[in-house]
Amino acid sequence: MTIAETQDEIVKEFEQYIDWEDKYRHIIELGRQLPPIDELARTDKNKLAGCQSQVWINAKLEDGKAVFEADSDAAIVKGLIALVIRVYSNHTPEEILATPPEFVKKIGIDNHLSPTRKNGLGAMMKQIQLYALAFKSLETRRGKNTD
Repeated sequence: MTIAETQDEIVKEFEQYIDWEDKYRHIIELGRQLPPIDELARTDKNKLAGCQSQVWINAKLEDGKAVFEADSDAAIVKGLIALVIRVYSNHTPEEILATPPEFVKKIGIDNHLSPTRKNGLGAMMKQIQLYALAFKSLETRRGKNTD
């Protein structure tokens, strides 16, 4: 499934909920379903700056695709990072860099988050992009440039 297809799937998923209380419950449930992050990845290096809550994002490059794992100590934030990982994990750095997170606006969550959570979501997206840039650079240095 492409990043765009996954985003469309998320938009359709959220369309079934009428009010934001139900949408928040769904986000929290997505966070509960997020696979646990390896305890060795809960390091200061993987801890995200710019979030009021604690958020860890770990990434590795496997077969040319970025694979993300993450966790948070806050239920809604954990759900948000679960959505972000669902969209971008297991895709090439080029795909990640070329596809903005349109689902955020389409489901309207950017208008329903507190300023601190909105900043945190932005920081999560920025970190995903930075990992993608680093992986793309690594592939280029290895001679596997796919541009």
